[in-house]
Amino acid sequence: MAVRILTLVGSLRSGSHNRRLAEAAVQIAPEHVEVGLFEGLDTVPFYNEDIDAEGSVPASATRLREAAAEADALLLVSPEYNGTIPAVLKNAIDWLSRPYGAGALSGKPVAVVGTAFGQYGGVWAQDEARKAVKIAGGVVAEDLTLSIPESVVRFAELHPVDDPEVTEKLAAVVEGLAARTAATV
Repeated sequence: MAVRILTLVGSLRSGSHNRRLAEAAVQIAPEHVEVGLFEGLDTVPFYNEDIDAEGSVPASATRLREAAAEADALLLVSPEYNGTIPAVLKNAIDWLSRPYGAGALSGKPVAVVGTAFGQYGGVWAQDEARKAVKIAGGVVAEDLTLSIPESVVRFAELHPVDDPEVTEKLAAVVEGLAARTAATV
């Protein structure tokens, strides 16, 4: 049976470099790993405990939780907005952290990668995502990282899947996450 990795992208823009990086992860996944891209983060309302009650949970939040629960691990792909994590990705982490102590992230291996316009490739946002995931109960793969700087220039005419350096490093993250998952099962 294949290891299932759910990918959440912190950018909603259809042509975003981070979305393309996530697409590359789907395309380069080895045969024993199934990388799925979650669609619909833009429909998940901001976390509000008032609506996170039996019979009131929005369908989009339920779908996110179910997808994460069915996955063996998660791959978060984050741009950097004003030096930190995008709200849509933080919101997904908040929904997945509940119910407290038993959320869909609880005990699951999680890796965070991304690309950004700046010279550091979004490391601040990725660090913030790791921090939030860890607090939410996920098992952060601290050693599985990929920060690609200057995305606007690097990917101006090149999809990440066509960049050998990126695909090699991204493949190492996917393989490492799959191995980490196998070790926790």
